[in-house]
Amino acid sequence: MIISMNGDLGAGKSTIAKKIAEELGMKRYYMGQILRDMSKERGMTFLEFMKVAETDSSIDKDIDEYVKKLGREENNFIIESRTAWSFIPDSVKIYLSVDEEEGVRRIHKELQADNKRNEDVKSFEELLKNCQRRILSEQKRYKKYYNFNIRDLSHYDFVLNTTNLNPQEVLGKNLEFLRSFRQIERG
Repeated sequence: MIISMNGDLGAGKSTIAKKIAEELGMKRYYMGQILRDMSKERGMTFLEFMKVAETDSSIDKDIDEYVKKLGREENNFIIESRTAWSFIPDSVKIYLSVDEEEGVRRIHKELQADNKRNEDVKSFEELLKNCQRRILSEQKRYKKYYNFNIRDLSHYDFVLNTTNLNPQEVLGKNLEFLRSFRQIERG
C-alpha cells in the first residue's frame, strides 16, 4: 500500500505521517524536507525559495519526477507531498485540514521550540502572512505547471479536519480509515 498525504499548513501531516509509518511498518518520504534542504543549500529562507520556484519550474518538476519514480519502483510507503495524489494515482490519498489560524499557531509554537523549518519568523502575525504567501505561491505554481488545484478535496479518499483534535485522535482516525480501506481492497 502507498499512502499519499497532503494538507493545510499546520494540520499535522508530518506528525501523523511519522506515526502511521511507525504503526504500519512503512518507509516515509517527506518532500517538504527536500525542498527545505534545497533552500538552505542556496542560502535562502524557505519562502524565498518558494518564490523562485514560481519562475523556475525545474524545482517542482525535479521533486515531482522523484515522486513518480517512487510510485513506479517502490511499495509500502507513506509520502508527504503536494502532488503525490496525482503522480501516484493508485495511492490511498489523505488530506488533513485545519483552521488557518490554528495551523499557524501550531507552526509558530514549533518554530519557537526548534526551528528546523528554515523559516525566519519573529511574530505570529508575520508567520500568518508568510503562510498565506506560501499557499498562494503553491496554488499558482501547480495551476501553472500542471493545471490542478492541490487543495481540491475531491482528489482525496479521506479528509480529516484536525483543528479540534489532538495528535493521538488524528492518528486513530487515520488508522481506522486505512484499516477499513485495506478490508475494502481485499473484499
